[in-house]
Amino acid sequence: MNTQATNKKIRLIMHLRQLGITDTGVLSAMERVPRDEFVPDHLNDQAWEDMALPIGLGQTISQPFVVATMTQALEISDRDKVLEIGTGCGYQTAILAYLCRRVYTIERHKALLVEAEARLNRLKTRNFTAIAADGMKGWPVINGIQQAPFDKIIVTAAAREKPPAALMAQLPVGGIMVIPIGEPGGQMLKRYKKETEESMVVRDLMPVRFVPLLPEVTKEPNDMVAAG
Repeated sequence: MNTQATNKKIRLIMHLRQLGITDTGVLSAMERVPRDEFVPDHLNDQAWEDMALPIGLGQTISQPFVVATMTQALEISDRDKVLEIGTGCGYQTAILAYLCRRVYTIERHKALLVEAEARLNRLKTRNFTAIAADGMKGWPVINGIQQAPFDKIIVTAAAREKPPAALMAQLPVGGIMVIPIGEPGGQMLKRYKKETEESMVVRDLMPVRFVPLLPEVTKEPNDMVAAG
């Protein structure tokens, strides 16, 4: 990393602190995971700015402050098994993997998933499992193996009114889910903590703008993804 990029990274971490990111593990992950590896080459000079950037197929890499806020709200420990809905470019996956025991991540765009897996493998991120599937249905049983429940669940696309029931079912008592809720232009990032099988404590975190949470796996050609 050149001096200019290093200085931008330092400024970003200081900026996140000023905005209320206090979890030292999250700050360390944001500092150590190279965001410039997850953005398209032509946007590399903006990689350490606090802004969302396009990654192809109408998707974005989230603003660092939003990534840090969502991650901090999950209260991740190194014993946690985390489910991520919306792999995207793999940046949030890498942040989670730095903090938890293992990440299980689902992406509906197969082409994005292929690119994300390649990046994560190149960066020697080992504690993740990624599949192309319908994230609204939660993590499926694969070869007879059930991975649910998950200690923490993070959703990087917005549900319209409430979290999908299948995801709630994969959250144990004591588990936390962070998910944007609402229509475009009126979304709120929410934190759900399962107190009992019948009750949730819900807290609003911040207004956000995410792509909508959609069902099924897409069928776009692999050559549509912007090189990253």
